[in-house]
Amino acid sequence: MRRNRRVKILATLGPASSSEEMIRKLHEAGADVFRINMSHADHDLMRELVQRIRNVETEVGRPIGILADLQGPKLRVGKFAEGKVALTVGQTFTLDDNPEPGDATRVQLPHPEILEAVEVGHRLLIDDGRLQLECVATDKRHIECKVLAGDKISDRKGVSLPDTTLATGALTDKDRKDLDAVLAADVDWVALSFIQRPDDLAEARKIARGRAFLLSKIEKPQAVERLDEIIELSDAIMVARGDLGVELPLEAVPGIQKRITRACRKAGKPVVVATQMLESMIAAPVPTRAEVSDVSIAVFEGADAIMLSAESAAGDYPVDAVATMDRIAQWVEKDPLYPGIIFAQRPEPEATGADAVSLAARQMAETLGVAAIVTYTATGTTGLRTARERPQIPIVALSPVLGTARRLSLVWGLHCVVTEDAQDLDDMVNRACRIAVEQKYAKSGDRVIITAGVPLRTPGATNLLRMAYIGSDGLSAV
Repeated sequence: MRRNRRVKILATLGPASSSEEMIRKLHEAGADVFRINMSHADHDLMRELVQRIRNVETEVGRPIGILADLQGPKLRVGKFAEGKVALTVGQTFTLDDNPEPGDATRVQLPHPEILEAVEVGHRLLIDDGRLQLECVATDKRHIECKVLAGDKISDRKGVSLPDTTLATGALTDKDRKDLDAVLAADVDWVALSFIQRPDDLAEARKIARGRAFLLSKIEKPQAVERLDEIIELSDAIMVARGDLGVELPLEAVPGIQKRITRACRKAGKPVVVATQMLESMIAAPVPTRAEVSDVSIAVFEGADAIMLSAESAAGDYPVDAVATMDRIAQWVEKDPLYPGIIFAQRPEPEATGADAVSLAARQMAETLGVAAIVTYTATGTTGLRTARERPQIPIVALSPVLGTARRLSLVWGLHCVVTEDAQDLDDMVNRACRIAVEQKYAKSGDRVIITAGVPLRTPGATNLLRMAYIGSDGLSAV
């Protein structure tokens, strides 16, 4: 199955899309990677979903990526004697460690790490920012606050801390159990929630031991402040606009999205734009015009992937949502302005052999109008460097490692094919030509550009650039 677009689509599975038949329909409609939200899936359901995705993968004969999204720390207030209370702007309200039911003056905050970290002047946002508090005094057991905005609070509402960096890491006990389970199930990507600092990746990286790639969700101001460091230590980044829009001014989110997207492109790391992209399609068969523009902007920016959340997980029109996103992406990539925008945002190559070869491959391919760039990649490095250039020529990524092909299904422009490893350079060239023809990217008489690392099977050693003509037998003529 060949996609007629370069940006990838990441679809979340849920009650509306958990059957094998529906997963197949979503893939046929355009989903390249499936997300399993561990906030809502137990281990048994997760394993069932992974198996269903793998069954569809076997049926369609294409590598499909799976991303398991860890819940991360969920910070919530305690309960109230009456279930909820009314507040007024300007009044004092206290968060403390007292387990007694709350009232109009106080409520328990069962998170000692917050009580210890919040300082005077720090804001606390309750219920997705509907209630805004400011700390006016604290003794590490009580946080006395002034109500800045909002008029009510109820049981177990979430707490966001835009000004506070917690000493605890991003992984909770639940996350550690979930991480062990998803790694055992052989997922391809693991998303880490509420990353604050580069160190938050260390524990997950140690547990994963290379069995899955790590995607950091940028959803806190503290992560934005240390963005470059987090990108360096991550395998991919997600612009998680939902929580970003709670902890930062809504008007700041579009600029941050562009900053993150461009920083990831510069670093050669995949970037996913997520949250509310086609939100109205949860209950309607068509999106709003504003949502179409939102998706289009992410595609014009050169994001690697665009994501559906509740639209595909719990909406009334999951297949329509994927198909709509697919059509929007195709239309944008055919727009006459698209190549110029992508070119204008292209970062300078890094001073490495791999980047120099990838740059030369893109320039040769576009100058000579070859049919495709065929890249051999065992670990994914060569594929990532080729995609970083955002060539306007199709990229066929060949890998002898199924796991690598699945992981690269998240990456811009890569059409991944699992093939046996080449025996030598002649076999590599012939195999590249033959597969380019089989996958309908080239035909007899066309030319292809081939990149690889030699000696073969040497990770990260992209150092070969070859142009080949395809003969009448589908193999290299020169």
